[in-house]
Amino acid sequence: MKYNNSQTAAIEQGQGPTLVLAGPGSGKTAVITQRTKLLIEKGVNPRKILVVTFSKAAAVEMKERFHALMKESQVSSSYGAVQFGTFHAIFFSILKHAYHYNVNSIIREDEKMQFYRDMIKEYSFETEDEGEFISELENEISLVKGEMMDISHYYSKSCSEEIFREIYAKYQTMLQSKRKIDFDDMLVYCYELLTQRQDILAMWQAQFEYIMIDEFQDINKIQYAIIKLLALPENNLFIVGDDDQSIYRFRGAKPEIMLNFQKDYPNAKQILLNINYRCNTSIVAGAARVIRHNEKRFSKDIKASQKKENPIIIKEFPGAKEENQRIAWEILDYQEKGVPLNEMAVLFRTNTQPRMLIETLMQYNIPFRMKDAMPNIYEHFIGRDIINYIRTALGNRERKLFMQLANRPKRYISRDAFTYPEFNFEQLRIFYEDKNWMLDRIDQWESDLKWLKKITPYAAITYIRKGIGYNDFLEEYADYRRIKSEDLCEIIDEIQEAAKPFETFDEWFEHIEKYGEALKEQAKKNNENKEGVVLSTMHSAKGLEYQNVFIIDANETVTPHHKATIPADLEEERRMFYVAMTRAKVNLHIYYTKERFNKEMEVSRFVKELMEGGDSL
Repeated sequence: MKYNNSQTAAIEQGQGPTLVLAGPGSGKTAVITQRTKLLIEKGVNPRKILVVTFSKAAAVEMKERFHALMKESQVSSSYGAVQFGTFHAIFFSILKHAYHYNVNSIIREDEKMQFYRDMIKEYSFETEDEGEFISELENEISLVKGEMMDISHYYSKSCSEEIFREIYAKYQTMLQSKRKIDFDDMLVYCYELLTQRQDILAMWQAQFEYIMIDEFQDINKIQYAIIKLLALPENNLFIVGDDDQSIYRFRGAKPEIMLNFQKDYPNAKQILLNINYRCNTSIVAGAARVIRHNEKRFSKDIKASQKKENPIIIKEFPGAKEENQRIAWEILDYQEKGVPLNEMAVLFRTNTQPRMLIETLMQYNIPFRMKDAMPNIYEHFIGRDIINYIRTALGNRERKLFMQLANRPKRYISRDAFTYPEFNFEQLRIFYEDKNWMLDRIDQWESDLKWLKKITPYAAITYIRKGIGYNDFLEEYADYRRIKSEDLCEIIDEIQEAAKPFETFDEWFEHIEKYGEALKEQAKKNNENKEGVVLSTMHSAKGLEYQNVFIIDANETVTPHHKATIPADLEEERRMFYVAMTRAKVNLHIYYTKERFNKEMEVSRFVKELMEGGDSL
């Protein structure tokens, strides 16, 4: 295989620190495997070479490609001794050697979940989305460990600082009492071991004479600190990555680490892999116009190896319905022209976006595969509340439904008032007979339910939100949970939009049931079917490529997301859009809507940046 000048320079790079900037589709895996082969051919002991990746799948793929290369070489029969692994796997092997850990030393997922559920009970957290809340706590604890933070300086996003610090301390105590570690402890304990035991550090430094790291832009603070220790004293550290594709800040990954590499290693050589072998000329040029608006980045001049100039197709639609229909038509058209379904992908910012698209694909009998678990919006606590309001309006008198809805919004009704297996407004009035102001609230609740059953599902949701005051409950809940109320409003907006086509509650409930069954069926098919249009978030699409890509809902507040309020967040959102664009090899479609959930929408700033001086559009 022939390599270009920059690839050759990277492959032939010998000793010392090296920064390889590898743009999308620039052949970085080939560079790493070929360099490993060349080091062995030059006499380096394969056992002294360490190749680190961020996922087990990437490590396996890299190892397989390297072994395929070496089968053609007669230089060394011991090339299998080269170590390919993730950070966690490598660091755990160091801990195993020192502390005799084994797989049973790692805390099980169910043990962790039980701990967090115990904390929810102990601190009486009123949380409707337990799984989401636990996930947030987990991520925050992981971030504190990965960033090597002083817990007293960390400000929690999920609960008060004092409670978070108590939960953090109890979590660590629980781990110690069980003699277990979690995945973040693998990093923390490895760093502590190597900084406290110079003899052990020296042994591993001698073991790992040459270190190569793929996807370096995703590294966090503690991973980098350990790698810097292991690379001493020769500093044969060969890092490969693209700061423009750093999209995991929520996990502690920061492009600043890569940007400051040459400050840490002033004599480091820098090589730019500047030829994109994946995307056509228009996509490469368009993506460059977008990403150059980021200030904190390495300047790069990336060229396309393809000479094709298929223009990027940018279209505006009145709303989601028209956008989704167009995608279905385009997919069928491409399929007729011979493009396999699995060479087409629809990318979106969040995993709740494609609900209407999924329904459209089902209508057109277009097979699809989902890269991410698609949550059933009707199983979210907001969906359950809306459905339960309507069920009670239609005559359901289950006590648990009324208990759930009693204070959504606040009516100040006590749980003690629900003393009978079935709910009855008269019994509730008897309980509060000496409180006229409460009787007024109860009368209003009953009146609201009588009104609800007379109207369409769409109108009913409007009335629940504004007439009954459910929006006020969501505002209060968001404030209590320290989350943005817009996130909750987005969910109820989606539910309301879905209800629009249905004239009766029976029709709507039947649709909800069928939709839930279809999602479960699709989850099963995902494991079986390899054929189908890929539906993926921008995050999950990283590292993948498709002949044709559709980016949907390219609107402000969607991409960039409304959560992005500071410059660092906006730069990451732009990097995400850049990653999404550069998944396309031949055809790239970018769609946006004029209206979403009955609100006027503005085209994404990224689309405007793309169109600046875009002769090829």
